[in-house]
Amino acid sequence: MAKVSTPLLKKPPCFPDAWHGREDKMPFHGQWCRRSFLKASLLAGLTLFGGQTAWPRELSDEGLPLGKLSLLNIHSGERLAVTYRDRSGEYDLQALDELNWLLRCHHTGEVHPIDVRTLEYLNLVDQRLGGSNEIHIISAYRSPAYNELLRQKGRQVARNSLHLQGRAIDIRVPGVKLANLRRAALDLELGGVGYYPRTDFVHIDSGAFRMW
Repeated sequence: MAKVSTPLLKKPPCFPDAWHGREDKMPFHGQWCRRSFLKASLLAGLTLFGGQTAWPRELSDEGLPLGKLSLLNIHSGERLAVTYRDRSGEYDLQALDELNWLLRCHHTGEVHPIDVRTLEYLNLVDQRLGGSNEIHIISAYRSPAYNELLRQKGRQVARNSLHLQGRAIDIRVPGVKLANLRRAALDLELGGVGYYPRTDFVHIDSGAFRMW
Protein backbone atom coordinates (compact mmCIF):
# COMPACT_ATOMS: atom_id res chain seq x y z
CA MET A 1 0.00 0.00 0.00
CA ALA A 2 1.26 3.44 -0.88
CA LYS A 3 0.84 6.37 1.47
CA VAL A 4 0.86 9.80 -0.11
CA SER A 5 1.11 13.09 1.73
CA THR A 6 0.29 16.52 0.40
CA PRO A 7 0.59 17.78 -2.23
CA LEU A 8 -1.36 14.79 -3.55
CA LEU A 9 0.02 12.78 -6.42
CA LYS A 10 -2.06 13.19 -9.54
CA LYS A 11 -3.07 9.93 -11.18
CA PRO A 12 -0.34 9.03 -13.66
CA PRO A 13 -1.34 8.69 -17.32
CA CYS A 14 0.67 5.47 -17.32
CA PHE A 15 -1.81 3.61 -15.10
CA PRO A 16 -3.17 0.47 -16.77
CA ASP A 17 -6.74 1.75 -17.20
CA ALA A 18 -5.39 4.54 -19.38
CA TRP A 19 -4.56 1.81 -21.91
CA HIS A 20 -7.95 0.07 -21.94
CA GLY A 21 -8.67 -1.10 -25.48
CA ARG A 22 -5.07 -0.45 -26.56
CA GLU A 23 -3.39 -3.42 -24.92
CA ASP A 24 -1.35 -4.16 -28.03
CA LYS A 25 0.33 -0.76 -27.59
CA MET A 26 0.49 -0.86 -23.83
CA PRO A 27 3.98 -0.03 -22.50
CA PHE A 28 5.99 -2.35 -20.29
CA HIS A 29 4.59 -0.91 -17.10
CA GLY A 30 0.97 -1.63 -18.03
CA GLN A 31 1.13 -5.19 -19.29
CA TRP A 32 -0.59 -8.00 -17.39
CA CYS A 33 2.61 -10.06 -17.46
CA ARG A 34 4.60 -7.25 -15.85
CA ARG A 35 4.51 -8.79 -12.38
CA SER A 36 6.18 -11.99 -13.61
CA PHE A 37 8.72 -9.99 -15.59
CA LEU A 38 9.58 -7.87 -12.55
CA LYS A 39 10.01 -10.89 -10.34
CA ALA A 40 12.28 -12.47 -12.95
CA SER A 41 14.26 -9.23 -13.07
CA LEU A 42 14.64 -9.31 -9.31
CA LEU A 43 15.80 -12.92 -9.33
CA ALA A 44 18.28 -12.11 -12.07
CA GLY A 45 19.45 -9.19 -9.97
CA LEU A 46 20.11 -11.53 -7.08
CA THR A 47 22.60 -13.34 -9.30
CA LEU A 48 24.03 -10.50 -11.32
CA PHE A 49 23.73 -6.78 -10.66
CA GLY A 50 25.97 -4.54 -12.70
CA GLY A 51 28.30 -7.47 -13.32
CA GLN A 52 28.69 -8.22 -9.62
CA THR A 53 27.30 -10.91 -7.34
CA ALA A 54 24.40 -9.12 -5.71
CA TRP A 55 23.08 -8.74 -2.17
CA PRO A 56 24.88 -11.55 -0.32
CA ARG A 57 25.10 -9.44 2.83
CA GLU A 58 21.55 -8.16 2.64
CA LEU A 59 19.75 -11.49 2.31
CA SER A 60 18.65 -13.37 5.40
CA ASP A 61 16.81 -16.54 6.36
CA GLU A 62 13.61 -14.47 6.33
CA GLY A 63 13.95 -13.90 2.59
CA LEU A 64 14.36 -10.67 0.66
CA PRO A 65 14.53 -7.33 2.42
CA LEU A 66 11.18 -5.55 2.21
CA GLY A 67 10.94 -3.19 -0.75
CA LYS A 68 9.99 0.06 0.95
CA LEU A 69 10.85 3.67 0.11
CA SER A 70 9.98 7.16 1.36
CA LEU A 71 10.70 9.83 -1.26
CA LEU A 72 10.38 13.57 -1.79
CA ASN A 73 10.49 15.08 -5.27
CA ILE A 74 12.26 18.38 -4.59
CA HIS A 75 10.89 19.97 -7.78
CA SER A 76 7.18 19.24 -7.30
CA GLY A 77 7.08 18.90 -3.52
CA GLU A 78 5.33 15.52 -3.85
CA ARG A 79 5.97 12.91 -1.19
CA LEU A 80 5.46 9.18 -1.49
CA ALA A 81 5.84 6.49 1.17
CA VAL A 82 5.37 3.14 -0.48
CA THR A 83 5.94 -0.60 -0.13
CA TYR A 84 6.51 -1.72 -3.71
CA ARG A 85 7.59 -5.34 -3.07
CA ASP A 86 7.04 -7.94 -0.37
CA ARG A 87 9.66 -10.32 1.01
CA SER A 88 8.61 -13.10 -1.36
CA GLY A 89 9.54 -10.96 -4.38
CA GLU A 90 6.00 -10.00 -5.41
CA TYR A 91 5.72 -6.43 -6.70
CA ASP A 92 2.79 -4.08 -6.13
CA LEU A 93 2.13 -2.77 -9.63
CA GLN A 94 0.18 0.28 -8.49
CA ALA A 95 3.03 1.20 -6.16
CA LEU A 96 5.50 0.91 -9.03
CA ASP A 97 3.33 3.17 -11.18
CA GLU A 98 3.25 5.73 -8.37
CA LEU A 99 7.04 5.54 -8.14
CA ASN A 100 7.32 6.00 -11.91
CA TRP A 101 5.12 9.08 -11.62
CA LEU A 102 7.06 10.63 -8.75
CA LEU A 103 10.35 9.93 -10.54
CA ARG A 104 9.21 11.39 -13.89
CA CYS A 105 11.23 13.96 -15.83
CA HIS A 106 10.67 17.14 -13.85
CA HIS A 107 11.27 19.31 -16.93
CA THR A 108 8.85 17.75 -19.43
CA GLY A 109 6.62 15.71 -17.15
CA GLU A 110 7.28 12.57 -19.19
CA VAL A 111 6.86 9.30 -17.31
CA HIS A 112 9.09 6.29 -17.90
CA PRO A 113 9.38 2.95 -16.08
CA ILE A 114 12.15 3.06 -13.49
CA ASP A 115 14.40 0.00 -13.55
CA VAL A 116 13.50 -2.18 -10.57
CA ARG A 117 17.21 -2.84 -10.01
CA THR A 118 17.70 0.88 -9.46
CA LEU A 119 14.82 0.93 -6.98
CA GLU A 120 16.28 -2.07 -5.16
CA TYR A 121 19.68 -0.39 -5.04
CA LEU A 122 18.07 2.72 -3.57
CA ASN A 123 16.23 0.59 -1.03
CA LEU A 124 19.45 -1.09 0.09
CA VAL A 125 21.26 2.24 0.38
CA ASP A 126 18.43 3.41 2.65
CA GLN A 127 18.78 0.28 4.78
CA ARG A 128 22.52 0.83 5.05
CA LEU A 129 21.70 4.23 6.50
CA GLY A 130 19.33 2.78 9.10
CA GLY A 131 16.14 2.61 7.02
CA SER A 132 12.99 4.75 6.89
CA ASN A 133 14.88 7.81 5.65
CA GLU A 134 13.06 10.33 3.50
CA ILE A 135 15.17 10.38 0.35
CA HIS A 136 15.19 13.62 -1.62
CA ILE A 137 15.09 13.10 -5.38
CA ILE A 138 17.07 15.62 -7.41
CA SER A 139 16.73 13.78 -10.71
CA ALA A 140 15.53 10.36 -11.85
CA TYR A 141 14.14 9.76 -15.33
CA ARG A 142 15.38 12.39 -17.76
CA SER A 143 13.66 12.84 -21.11
CA PRO A 144 15.80 13.06 -24.28
CA ALA A 145 14.68 16.66 -24.78
CA TYR A 146 15.75 17.65 -21.27
CA ASN A 147 19.03 15.77 -21.54
CA GLU A 148 19.83 17.61 -24.76
CA LEU A 149 18.89 20.94 -23.18
CA LEU A 150 21.32 20.30 -20.35
CA ARG A 151 24.05 19.46 -22.85
CA GLN A 152 23.39 22.68 -24.75
CA LYS A 153 23.73 24.61 -21.50
CA GLY A 154 27.14 23.07 -20.95
CA ARG A 155 26.13 20.79 -18.11
CA GLN A 156 28.27 17.73 -17.72
CA VAL A 157 25.68 15.13 -18.67
CA ALA A 158 26.36 12.08 -20.82
CA ARG A 159 24.76 11.86 -24.24
CA ASN A 160 23.65 8.31 -23.41
CA SER A 161 22.99 8.89 -19.71
CA LEU A 162 21.36 6.05 -17.81
CA HIS A 163 18.83 8.65 -16.65
CA LEU A 164 17.36 8.34 -20.16
CA GLN A 165 16.62 4.67 -19.50
CA GLY A 166 15.17 5.15 -16.03
CA ARG A 167 18.24 3.46 -14.56
CA ALA A 168 19.74 6.33 -12.58
CA ILE A 169 18.69 8.49 -9.64
CA ASP A 170 20.37 11.52 -8.06
CA ILE A 171 19.67 11.79 -4.34
CA ARG A 172 20.43 13.37 -0.99
CA VAL A 173 19.23 12.38 2.47
CA PRO A 174 18.61 15.13 5.04
CA GLY A 175 20.61 14.55 8.20
CA VAL A 176 23.08 12.24 6.45
CA LYS A 177 26.46 13.57 5.38
CA LEU A 178 26.92 13.32 1.64
CA ALA A 179 30.19 11.42 2.12
CA ASN A 180 28.36 8.84 4.25
CA LEU A 181 25.65 8.48 1.61
CA ARG A 182 28.34 7.89 -1.02
CA ARG A 183 30.07 5.34 1.18
CA ALA A 184 26.82 3.43 1.76
CA ALA A 185 26.27 3.18 -1.99
CA LEU A 186 29.88 2.21 -2.70
CA ASP A 187 29.96 -0.48 -0.03
CA LEU A 188 27.13 -2.32 -1.78
CA GLU A 189 29.07 -2.47 -5.07
CA LEU A 190 25.85 -2.81 -7.04
CA GLY A 191 26.18 -0.13 -9.70
CA GLY A 192 27.53 3.28 -10.59
CA VAL A 193 28.12 5.87 -7.87
CA GLY A 194 28.81 9.51 -8.63
CA TYR A 195 29.76 12.06 -5.97
CA TYR A 196 28.79 15.71 -6.45
CA PRO A 197 29.60 17.64 -3.26
CA ARG A 198 29.37 21.07 -4.92
CA THR A 199 25.74 20.48 -5.88
CA ASP A 200 25.03 18.27 -2.86
CA PHE A 201 23.90 14.96 -4.32
CA VAL A 202 24.98 11.39 -4.99
CA HIS A 203 24.19 9.60 -8.23
CA ILE A 204 23.41 5.88 -8.22
CA ASP A 205 22.53 3.66 -11.18
CA SER A 206 22.06 0.03 -12.14
CA GLY A 207 24.95 -0.05 -14.59
CA ALA A 208 28.29 -1.71 -13.97
CA PHE A 209 30.01 -0.96 -10.67
CA ARG A 210 32.17 2.13 -11.06
CA MET A 211 32.75 5.40 -9.25
CA TRP A 212 33.54 9.01 -10.01
